[in-house]
Amino acid sequence: MNPPVFIGRQSTGDVSHPGPDLQSPQATCSPPAHPAPLGIPAFPRPLKKEGAIQALLLLASLAAIISVLFILAYLFLEASPIFPLAGIWNFITGGTWNPTGTPPEYGTLPLIVGTILVTLGAMVIAIPLSLGCAVFTAEIASSRMRSVLKPAIELLAGIPSVVYGFFGLVILTEVLRVTFSLESGLTWLAGSILLAIMALPTITSVSEDAIRAVPHEFREGSLAVGATRWQTMSRVVIPSAFSGITAAVILGTGRALGETMAVLMVTGNAAIIPRPITNVFSPIRTLTGTLGIEMGEVSSGSAHYHALFGVALLLLAITLLVNMVATVVIGRIRSGPVPVARCETGRSVPFRNRITRSLRGIFSWLRLPATVLLGGLVLFAIDLSAGHLAAAAILAATVSFILLRRKVSPRIAEKIAFSLLTCATLLVVLILGVILWNIVANGLPAISWEFLTGVPRDLGRSGGIFPAIVGTVYLVAGAIGMALPVGIGAAIYLVEYTREGRLVRLARTGVDLLNGTPSIVFGLFGFAFLVLYLRLGVSLLAGQVTLGLMVLPTIIRTTEEALKCVPQGLREGSLALGATGWQTVSRVVLPPAMPGVLTGAILAIGRAAGETAPIMFTAVVFSQRFLPASLLDPVMALPYHLFILATNVPGAKTNQYGTALVLLALVIGIYSMAILLRNHYQKTVRW
Repeated sequence: MNPPVFIGRQSTGDVSHPGPDLQSPQATCSPPAHPAPLGIPAFPRPLKKEGAIQALLLLASLAAIISVLFILAYLFLEASPIFPLAGIWNFITGGTWNPTGTPPEYGTLPLIVGTILVTLGAMVIAIPLSLGCAVFTAEIASSRMRSVLKPAIELLAGIPSVVYGFFGLVILTEVLRVTFSLESGLTWLAGSILLAIMALPTITSVSEDAIRAVPHEFREGSLAVGATRWQTMSRVVIPSAFSGITAAVILGTGRALGETMAVLMVTGNAAIIPRPITNVFSPIRTLTGTLGIEMGEVSSGSAHYHALFGVALLLLAITLLVNMVATVVIGRIRSGPVPVARCETGRSVPFRNRITRSLRGIFSWLRLPATVLLGGLVLFAIDLSAGHLAAAAILAATVSFILLRRKVSPRIAEKIAFSLLTCATLLVVLILGVILWNIVANGLPAISWEFLTGVPRDLGRSGGIFPAIVGTVYLVAGAIGMALPVGIGAAIYLVEYTREGRLVRLARTGVDLLNGTPSIVFGLFGFAFLVLYLRLGVSLLAGQVTLGLMVLPTIIRTTEEALKCVPQGLREGSLALGATGWQTVSRVVLPPAMPGVLTGAILAIGRAAGETAPIMFTAVVFSQRFLPASLLDPVMALPYHLFILATNVPGAKTNQYGTALVLLALVIGIYSMAILLRNHYQKTVRW
């Protein structure tokens, strides 16, 4: 084994521990008789240890990549029998979904249309409100207000989807039914409103980060030439942050596309295409809702079983398409110059500027027709007998602002714009505040020592939720115990031990695809492979593995980003001092990257604690008086307990709200830890 290498101090002011004599031939081949000077570590070269660690990291990376590929391949293999039976074209474009009929019909077009409609409706509502709130938070709000507003919005992004679904089922659908005199409030409109509320925190938070990342010199330069604050925001800051805003919108779209529990609880789940297509009061069914409803009652190996895997493949294809479009658009936007001014030369116009100029031209021609069409849709959707005056007033104000905005002075336009941004922010805070207040106000009366430590009785109408709390902790602890070492090891190997190449890009693409995969798809995989094929049954172990696979991509990506933020100079300096690769990673790279790594781990814990779809068919039962005695026993869990209470147990309002409050407090507490940890390290860590 090579002798350890010591690096002496070469400062003339320190003679107590002089460095090696550079003129002596023995200076480079034998160590000095004294230890290394204080302050400069002596790095040995344990080649066997280094090789073993690198092999373990390689195994972790391979395990992560293989799990991604295996899940995708298994879903494809299980879906493949349905395509020869139903025909690929008929499966995609068929107008009837009735797999239990005689004869069975496997047309998924109503499911695809329902998914697209509810997502489009959600984005129409969420995008303007989210961007208005993001601009207000980043550009108008004071630092004190921002320090309160941004963490609050980030916390609300962690509210479990089943809690949103519970609020939508109990409050939103009833409000829509009474307001518009409907037979039922379970409609497309209810699903879009609920998904918009769920997407608001995600789009707002990411957009605000993108806007604040714009260099301050851009603002100063614009203001220096006489532009108002609103002109600076609308013509300099927002175009400069366009790529980040685009990413935020795509993240929100992905959240809406992959949501299961909320849309399953409020959309009515009728596999029909609305007639007419603009009928927002029609019930619909989505791809994710179909999986959540039918997977629990299908027989293994049947055509219906394989058809559901085909539905999951369609969902994955849509997710992949959204991710590919996002990657291409954001990549091309980032490659071009920031479009803060028009390009007046005769040279070819960059892609970013061509997009901006084309959109301006299109909007200038279509401004009035689009406004009139939007107003017509608003009037069509609103019950004219109840709200036609308000709708007409909003429509008139919108048309007047669009047509007359160029004739209004910049100062007045700024006041109007700031008022609209303030109203958007207040509306976002009000909506999310109403949800929290409703759950807290109605849930607190249910909280007692008996409720927290007792077992459920009378189908959950009385008794406690202690087995559900413990089961949730068991599921999360097992999932994180499996995913955290593999995810961190895979990220370290991909960042620190490999070069950027085709294989690494392929691995990251697979991880990104799995990261954007709806959680119900993981539940489908866990049910088919773990519960049925491996015969683990509905058990704690099957649920832990399913949740671990679901949060694995999140841990990998957050750890990768944290490692990439460490300056390359620190690595080079460590290696120059004689450190090995693992010593550099463990002692130089990981300590400053640890806040990001821990934040990703805590976010993964919060996500695992709040998910319902992955454990519906793999791990949980509704009621159980005793705690699991082994990993092969089923468990109770708070999200699933709340779902069953809200949808199948009448007369359990008090315990419904109490369960929702406990779950909400658990998940928000976990996300609060992540935010506090991030803020602490942002104040203490400086390069």
